[in-house]
Amino acid sequence: MTGIQLKNVTKRYKENQFEITALEDVSVNIEAGEFVAIVGPSGSGKSTFLSIAGALLKPTEGQILINSNDITHFDEKKLSSVRLNQIGFILQTANLIPYLTVLDQLLIVKKMQGSVSKADRIFALELLKDLGLANKENKFPNECSGGERQRVAIARAFMNDPDIILADEPTSSLDTKRGHEVVQQMAEQVKMRGKAAIMVTHDERMLDYCDRVYRIVDGKLTEENHLA
Repeated sequence: MTGIQLKNVTKRYKENQFEITALEDVSVNIEAGEFVAIVGPSGSGKSTFLSIAGALLKPTEGQILINSNDITHFDEKKLSSVRLNQIGFILQTANLIPYLTVLDQLLIVKKMQGSVSKADRIFALELLKDLGLANKENKFPNECSGGERQRVAIARAFMNDPDIILADEPTSSLDTKRGHEVVQQMAEQVKMRGKAAIMVTHDERMLDYCDRVYRIVDGKLTEENHLA
């Protein structure tokens, strides 16, 4: 399978003498080219789900597979490589580096992987063009609007050509119009580049762009009937 699969994932925490179940027997498959939303109230387990899917947190039980490769018991060095090379993260705020231009925000990803080639620079410019930022490559973050900064963050997430895209509340700092623009463009890139994408959100205005919608309540995941 190409994409990401969680199989019977449970996550428990110890808090004082109590045991808290953050996720309970969660199973889901997201294949390449699919854009899936996870919705639910605060404290429902969304962040735990995303942390486990993003190789930031290990499950208590169950398996995590990326492209059919079981990463559940990888050590931290291997997990770090997975995060760097196979997963692209889009966070609530763009988290851009203030002193880097828009283009350099993308190229730094390749520097972290080793070096920047001419092909990398061409790919970065292609991503910016696809996301409506062709004339912004030499701008600094403070010269861009909120929506533009978030689109730079999307481009950066795709820069390492990952298998998986994980977005954590990507519209939380945007108004409705800019939120729709950002999610629509993210969905288009997922389809065009064949990525398996998960968007965790409480913003149900954005669900029309998703192929499937899951709701998480008290750590339990259920698929909702949804027509994209």
